[in-house]
Amino acid sequence: MPTIVARSCYCGGMAYPTATVTTDLGSFEVELWDDVAPLHAKNFIKLANSNFFDGLSFHRIIPDFVIQGGCPKGDGTGGPGWNVKAEFNDRQHVEGVLSMARSTDPNSAGSQFFVCLGRDHCKHLDRQYTAFGRVTSGIETVRKIAAVELRDSRSGTPKKAPRMTTVTVAQPAAKS
Repeated sequence: MPTIVARSCYCGGMAYPTATVTTDLGSFEVELWDDVAPLHAKNFIKLANSNFFDGLSFHRIIPDFVIQGGCPKGDGTGGPGWNVKAEFNDRQHVEGVLSMARSTDPNSAGSQFFVCLGRDHCKHLDRQYTAFGRVTSGIETVRKIAAVELRDSRSGTPKKAPRMTTVTVAQPAAKS
């Protein structure tokens, strides 16, 4: 059973569930935007709570673009066995934004997610991919993952893929 971190983010009066992604290169925390992408936030929480992500790699790393993980096959072709309906929204894909990977079918997201490494190369993702969270602490870990040596720079395949050891979720505290 994952360790629950007793912490949540209050952004503009909104309390978001948070997740801590612990990797072999450090940890980062994300808030999950359950207001603009409730199905994606719920799906990520479900996968984290079932330990789905534990041991999986960041199999695709494109400098100045994204780090991508969550594929059980480790090559970008796997998923959890279900898809999540697209929830395109107005959140911009800037550095630290958490978004779902998908095929050409907008409703094909499952378990693969990516973290944006900057705005310049991610603008085209706006309203085309579901942004469902953002890094609130540990962006230096995301940058460290992005800086690993690549076996193939065209595909973004790392020589030694960084791995998630655990992904734990905390629900926001109840308002009193």
